[in-house]
Amino acid sequence: MLKIAVKRIYEDVSPDDGFRVLVDRIWPRGMSKEHAALDLWLKEIAPTTELRQWFHHQESSSENWQIFCGRYREELQHNPEPVKLLLQHCSEGAVTLLYSAKDTDHNQAIVLRDYLSGQQAP
Repeated sequence: MLKIAVKRIYEDVSPDDGFRVLVDRIWPRGMSKEHAALDLWLKEIAPTTELRQWFHHQESSSENWQIFCGRYREELQHNPEPVKLLLQHCSEGAVTLLYSAKDTDHNQAIVLRDYLSGQQAP
């Protein structure tokens, strides 16, 4: 079973984080590269700019969240290389997916974690 955690990049680094991966397309505001303590910035796995902008311009609702999740999963299916790379790291140990969004319940890292959990590690 894959051990994948989700965490805001602004939270403190922990030894339990394992391999730390930023899954945002845009670098987090106010965060230095040193303080981020990243092992990898995998911006290619983030939602497309179009999907991200669509989601942020929608009224927050359960229906819009479900639409976002479906569209992002579809993007992931058509973007196999970064998914394979991330699954490889997941098969080697704990991975923490880092994001910068303020909403801890509705962000791409949650969708990505669930998507990866449903995949077969290499």
